[in-house]
Amino acid sequence: MIMNLFDVYSLYEIEPVRGNGNYVYTADGTEYLDLYGGHAVISIGHAHPRYVKAVSDQVAKLGFYSNSVQNSLQAELASKLGKVSGYTDYSLFLCNSGAEANENAIKLASFHTGKSKVLAFDKAFHGRTSGAVAATDNPKIVSPFNCTDNVVFAPLNDLAAAEALLSEGEFCAVLVEGIQGVAGIRLPDDEFMRGLRELTKKYGVVMIVDEIQSGYGRTGKFFAHQHTGVQPDLITVAKGIANGFPMGAVLISPEFTAVKGMLGTTFGGNHLACAAAIAVLDAMVEEQLVDNAAKVGAYLLERLKTIPQLKDVRGRGLMIGMDVDGSASEMRKRLLFEKHIFTGGAGVSTVRLLPALNLTYSQADEFIEALIQLLK
Repeated sequence: MIMNLFDVYSLYEIEPVRGNGNYVYTADGTEYLDLYGGHAVISIGHAHPRYVKAVSDQVAKLGFYSNSVQNSLQAELASKLGKVSGYTDYSLFLCNSGAEANENAIKLASFHTGKSKVLAFDKAFHGRTSGAVAATDNPKIVSPFNCTDNVVFAPLNDLAAAEALLSEGEFCAVLVEGIQGVAGIRLPDDEFMRGLRELTKKYGVVMIVDEIQSGYGRTGKFFAHQHTGVQPDLITVAKGIANGFPMGAVLISPEFTAVKGMLGTTFGGNHLACAAAIAVLDAMVEEQLVDNAAKVGAYLLERLKTIPQLKDVRGRGLMIGMDVDGSASEMRKRLLFEKHIFTGGAGVSTVRLLPALNLTYSQADEFIEALIQLLK
């Protein structure tokens, strides 16, 4: 007998063994264009030289020590992230994943307000740990243990419904994605986000924007909510923050007061994670990747919208959803096995594109041409 993996993932019969930029390769050398980046994780491209050097150099010196000692890499990361994101007056809490970032944000909101309820939105996805999954609108992944009356869902883009709930005075936080990714690239209206920010101020509720998938330059601004002009109280990030190294974080408004021990983590903000995240920010700045995401994303959206067989195309920057006629799963399989292109899915009919931010115009064209051939 041997131990087997717990069988919870549906797997393609394919194994990438190395990557370079926007391509991955199997052991036999077959090349695949990667337009999914492992769920929006690969932000600066596979095996980016700056990233490889930073992680290699750091692990050769010190891979880990606990948060009971000073770690100047954490301070360097916070300084650079504040400058690049435009949130220099916020503070940073480092953790290990997006779900953990949302857990800590909710906890902070509850500490801050003394209240317990969270308002989330239909089709939301915020993670798979206890509080995060309770705020995720998918009963299939919410166990009886996770079900709680402390999370209430409202329709996205319905301000009246949100206000009716917030006016009850029991909510510590509103939790909303910058763009709903798992739901199929559903964009909150700009007016809705601005109205929601005003409601949270009116009723003394903390506004948490989950930028785990939509943040880190993906939409052509550093955060998706920056297209709307709002400034949340708490911002959660992960995925693209460290280009594949497990990491998450919460950006915290100066309105919050830190108390020793209120938050904590063993692995969060470790030396390797910080080295990886600093390399990501340096590459983003030097290569102007946020601007590239805006330009190439706009080009890709424009071209996709000219394809008559697509039922709907939506998104911002390099966070794109398109609805196909029939099964998105089958289309993704055809793209993968016939055209050697990785994409993502959502629901029955949506194909998602979440490539690295250094995607080129020619790579966008490569995808468009392959897609048109399959849609004939």
